[in-house]
Amino acid sequence: MTEDAALAALAPLFEEVLGEPVPLTPALTAEDVEGWDSTRMIELVIAVEARFGIKLTTREVDGLASVGDLAALIARKAPR
Repeated sequence: MTEDAALAALAPLFEEVLGEPVPLTPALTAEDVEGWDSTRMIELVIAVEARFGIKLTTREVDGLASVGDLAALIARKAPR
C-alpha cells in the first residue's frame, strides 16, 4: 500500500471517529483539529488497526507527529 492510498483510506476513519469530515493532508496534526484529543487518538488507533489488519505499538503511536506519519506507518505495516 502506498502512503497516498493509506491517506485516502484514513478519511472515512477520521470522519467516523471525529464526527465530521476532516480534510486530511500529510502535515495535519491533532493541534489543527478541534476535538482530536488523546481519547480520540486511541479511537483512531483502534479503527486503523481494525481497518488495515495491523497492530501498532505504543512506541509507534507515540512517534506519530502528523497524519503523514500515520499514513507512512500504515504503508509500511499493511499487508500487501
